[in-house]
Order: sequence, then structure tokens, then C-alpha cells
Amino acid sequence: MEINGRKIGANQPCFIVAEMSANHEQNFEKAVAIVKAAALAGVDAIKLQTYTPDTMTIDLRKKWFFVGGKDNPDSWQGKTFYDLYKTAYTPWEWHAPLQKIATDLGLVFFSAPFDPTAVDYLENLNVPLYKIASYECTDLVLLKKVAQTGKPIIMSVGFATLPEIELSVATLRENGAKDIAILHCVTSYADTTKPEESNLRTMLALRDHFKVVCGFSDNNAGVEIPILAAAMGGSIIEKHLVLESNKQELDSRFSLNKNDFKVMVERIRENERIMGAVHFGPQNKAEEYNRQFRRSLFVVADIKKGEVFTSENIRSIRPAYGLETKYMDQAIGRKAVEAIERGTPLSWELIEHD
Repeated sequence: MEINGRKIGANQPCFIVAEMSANHEQNFEKAVAIVKAAALAGVDAIKLQTYTPDTMTIDLRKKWFFVGGKDNPDSWQGKTFYDLYKTAYTPWEWHAPLQKIATDLGLVFFSAPFDPTAVDYLENLNVPLYKIASYECTDLVLLKKVAQTGKPIIMSVGFATLPEIELSVATLRENGAKDIAILHCVTSYADTTKPEESNLRTMLALRDHFKVVCGFSDNNAGVEIPILAAAMGGSIIEKHLVLESNKQELDSRFSLNKNDFKVMVERIRENERIMGAVHFGPQNKAEEYNRQFRRSLFVVADIKKGEVFTSENIRSIRPAYGLETKYMDQAIGRKAVEAIERGTPLSWELIEHD
């Protein structure tokens, strides 16, 4: 997968995405601050969500449209989906100015559309790729529309079953998508999610099963799980970013504040430096110097001119100034061309040739 000339995949630096989500609290200046905080944290991209309350649902108070039902015990008790999205959505008129700010800061700017009209809007902004949110990964109408743009697609799959994901990937490919990345994620959206519920090996199974770039979209608290996901081979890491961890923002409980986000990025990059590239042989002066501490063939007893080399008068010992030990069998049985003192490195010049 390639985005704006940046290669994403195996043996490439992790593509780290900061998700703004609803953490702007519908304050444009706060949205700008989140973009700037993302750049300071060292991320590669900033992602928005493109929808309105009316593109997500309808404004009704029938029982089906209450978040968690009418008896939902959390802070959204008595609220409808329309209420939720009216509070959480990012005004579409913000997209273009935020895109310019992000681009000027060297960030990739893209978004997750939630219906075909959002795709049309983002196409007018010429975004370089699209995100499919986990809850939309089975919306084949949306998938077809996004795939037909021909742009790279990052899709979270959340709690989707394998047959559902197979249908979604097939739909994308049949409608023109070529570059696809699949992100594993846990969609309980809680700060109490058990670490063992992350099941990060699923990420690698998705990569191998679908032959795609894989990654992890982290909807949990803390930095350890996404750092581990990147070290395991996740090529894309997505995480919600909030300016401060004050629990006021809608998504703050599963977001990282700007300081912790920077720590996460730095640790992922440090791990990448440690993992390095495939390399064989000495890689620095110290290792080159230490080659001398290998074994090699040495004369270990005084030898007269014409005397035969045997396993008694030449041995494999440290250091490595003599012939490599692989030549032992070729040296045994040959004669010395001159007298050789004990402790002399064996060389071809000392060995009689046929």
C-alpha cells in the first residue's frame, strides 16, 4: 500500500494515525489544537469522521433509537442516537481548513465517511485514502461507493465474523479497490477492557488470510497494547487523541492525551530502530574488531621443514589470525614448506601444494 508516496506494509515504518473523533466538542479551535498536537506527537496522519446526525440515523424517539435502550444506565440514558451524533459530529465546513492545516504540518489528512454523500464530499477534497469504521464494515452500499474511488482503503473490522469480513473484502475488490488494509480492533470502547480480550494474534491472522496490510485500531485506555501490536507486525496503528484526559470529551475514556500519545509514538519508533532491518555480518567497528576473537588454525607445536601437518601440531584455537577452520581437512596430511615456530598462525604460504 502506498499513500502520498509513503509505503505502508511489512518492513516499513508503522503508519500511525491520530483519530480526532468527537474530542473536539464541536469547538473549531479545539479541533485545530488536536491537529497540531498530533503533529507534535510525531504521527503520520490525522483522521476525521464525516457524517451528520441525518446521514447516520433519523430523529425519532421510538424504542429502537435510544442508545442502549430507554433504560441504559450510563450518561446517555434517555438520549437517542440522533442526540448522540448531533453532539459528536464534525461540521463538514471544518474539513477543508483542517485539511490545509494538517497538510501544512506534513500530516496525511483523511476521514471515515459514513454514507455515500460523505464520500462525494471527501472526493471534492481529494483525500488520498479512506477509512471504513468497524461498525460500517458490513455496509455493502458504503463499501461499494468507497471502492469505486479506486483509492487505498483502511478498514476496521471490530467484532465482525470471518464470513462477514470475507464478504466485505470481496465487495471492495469487486468494485475496484486494490490497496486494502485491515485493522483488528476491540470495540467495547471502555477503559476497563481486559488486556487478554485484545487477542492481537487476530491481526496477523487477518493479514495472512486476506493477503493485506494489517494493523490495530486501539479503542482501549493506555499505550501498551498498540505498542505491542506494532512490534508484532502491525503496519498501521490508529488511536484516539484528546488534548487532556479530563473525561469531559465524549471519547476521552478510550483516548490518549497529547503527552501520552507522544510517548506511544516515540516507543513505537524506538522499537522500530531496535528491530532494524535484516543484516548479516559485522555492522560496526566494534563487531569488526571482535571478529579476531573467533577461532582459526594455529601451529601448536614446533614443526620442522617437510614435517607433515597433523591434528597434534595444528589446532583450531582463538584468535582468528590463521586460516579459517573450514580448511582443517585440507591442511592435514600436507607438509610444511619451512620450519614453523609454535604459536604461528597457519597460512597457505606455510603449506606445501601438490
